[in-house]
Amino acid sequence: MNSTLVETVSINYEDFSESFLTCGTCLCMYNGNEHTPKLLQCSHTVCLHCLTRIAASQTRDTGTFRCPICRELITIPRGGVSALPPSFLVNQLLDLMSRQRREVIPKCSVHINQELLFCETCDTVFCTLCTGGTHNDSTNSCEHTIIPFSIAIKRMSEILLYKANECISKLTQAQEGVTAELDKLTAARDACLEHISDTFRMIQETVERRRQEMGEQVAQMCAEKRRVLEEQHALIESEKNKVEQECQGLQYQVEVRSITQKIEILSEKLDAAFSLGEPRENAFLTSDFAMNDSLDQIQQHLGVLGKVRTSTTFPSLCCAQIEDSVIAGIETCVTLTTVDYHGNARKTGGDPIRAEALAPTAQEEPLAVRVHDCDDGTYRILFRPPTAGRYWLKIFVIDRPIKDTPIQLQASEHNNPVATYGSKGSGKDEFNQPVAVAVDEKDQLVYVLDTGNSRVKVLSAQLEFLKHVTNEALLGRSCTGLAISSRGLLVVNWRSKAVTEITTDGETLRSFTHQTFQEPIDVAVERSYGHILVADNGISGVLVFDEEGKLLFQVGKRGTFSMISSVAVGPTGEIFIADSRVQMFSPKGDFVGVVFDEGRVSLGGIVVDGEGRIVASRTEPKGRTFLQVLSAHDPAVNQHIDSHDSKLKRPAGCAVTGDLHVIVVDLGNNCIKKYRYW
Repeated sequence: MNSTLVETVSINYEDFSESFLTCGTCLCMYNGNEHTPKLLQCSHTVCLHCLTRIAASQTRDTGTFRCPICRELITIPRGGVSALPPSFLVNQLLDLMSRQRREVIPKCSVHINQELLFCETCDTVFCTLCTGGTHNDSTNSCEHTIIPFSIAIKRMSEILLYKANECISKLTQAQEGVTAELDKLTAARDACLEHISDTFRMIQETVERRRQEMGEQVAQMCAEKRRVLEEQHALIESEKNKVEQECQGLQYQVEVRSITQKIEILSEKLDAAFSLGEPRENAFLTSDFAMNDSLDQIQQHLGVLGKVRTSTTFPSLCCAQIEDSVIAGIETCVTLTTVDYHGNARKTGGDPIRAEALAPTAQEEPLAVRVHDCDDGTYRILFRPPTAGRYWLKIFVIDRPIKDTPIQLQASEHNNPVATYGSKGSGKDEFNQPVAVAVDEKDQLVYVLDTGNSRVKVLSAQLEFLKHVTNEALLGRSCTGLAISSRGLLVVNWRSKAVTEITTDGETLRSFTHQTFQEPIDVAVERSYGHILVADNGISGVLVFDEEGKLLFQVGKRGTFSMISSVAVGPTGEIFIADSRVQMFSPKGDFVGVVFDEGRVSLGGIVVDGEGRIVASRTEPKGRTFLQVLSAHDPAVNQHIDSHDSKLKRPAGCAVTGDLHVIVVDLGNNCIKKYRYW
């Protein structure tokens, strides 16, 4: 049975893609040789190369194979797969494409029959006859990529089309973004107008309420005056009626005695009438708005009431910078600088800033972030990474991301000191067994008890040397405690068993001792009442004195503490005592609780900041030394301050500054170090 296939089509060159001229099986372009297009009984077109391969693998003895596109069974004609009819439609398209290429592609102006070539390396068009230079040199030509100019045009057209589509896509996205911003602007305008209306409605209600209050006052005062006057009016009317009754029939009276009595009665009523002749209340009632400047203030305040704010900030040009190294447990500050569309720095604040700090793992909740408006076009973004690891900070200005967001931050567990003073040596400015440190926030000075040199070294807040303080109470290399008093410095000498107050110039103000002292080793001051606390290891307790040196009470007794290392006072007078633990007592010495107890560790100095955070120097049995930050009120606060770059060795006393830095005495290295601790 023979079948005739008729193909009829109206072809427009621009209506189809070259994918129509590609074999759907091998994806090779149809041609008149190996990839001749063949039409199957199922109306699909496959190249001769593919059909030969398929027939060889499927026919065997059946003389059939399945169409690779629709899987319909195809019968092989007597002459084999090459005898299958050609696809006239595809051949017509090939002829059309060939003619179109010949019409579109320019030929060489010198050699008309030569098709132009294109060198991708040199970006040069030429033909094989008129080219010169490197393209004729067989040695150098291998370094150039040469393709037919027709293919080059096709590739360039595809690149041009891709770029155009990409540009259109970007412009569409930009248009959508601007449209969204216009919608937000409309919503913001409506919200502003609604807020203004609500505010002035509230003001109107306040004014109306005040008007009603004053109206009620007028009505109340008027009613009170009216009551008094109406009572007087009624009294006058009553007396008038009585007089009229008395006067009735007087013309008929002939008895002299009766007339005389009535005259006396009327005389009395006449006197009473004189007292009723003046109103007992007045009609004065007025409203006064000139008694003070309230009306002027209202007008003045209404003139400056509210403010319509806008911003020229361009978020995608704004940038953020990390101020300092990122340390686990320490608050990190990132400074955001805002600019306008032209890149000019903004000078005012007020922009809505939103920031998100993401933890290292997606399962963790985002960290709390604070945004501080510096009101000069910059913003401080603060957050605290709880552990070491990688964090991401996303910053949005007016709900749009800034440049280079999210910012990647790497939090380290090592907290390097921001400043160090002193080192091993014996120079005049070197330490020799420093044991205690105190900070005077008022003068921004640091005082270090340099016991081995029997002096107090005075440094600036940046740990720069200023001077030495000497006094006879510091002699003997036996002073171990130092505190700031209201008039100077307090030092305790375990050898002389004396507490001495000296000025910052080294003059002695007073000195006292007590028969209870056995081994006083540390001193602290409670600022509110001026109480002086002296830790004594001989009695295993802390003695509390008043400003005059009179003993008030004792905290603890023998056996309460193992070996006291330091005593400190909290912001509300609580007493903190450290041995291998940190215990808290009330300002009256009553036991409150154990803040820290991890067994066999040795605590050096302790200090309590204004928020109740405790910073203690710690040495473990295996020799590891570091600072530990605790809290008497928040058990979650428990972090270490340590660093590979600057190891502590036998840390002793410590003190805190108002800007959240701790200064610790590193006795093993004969120096002091300053760290950020919160």
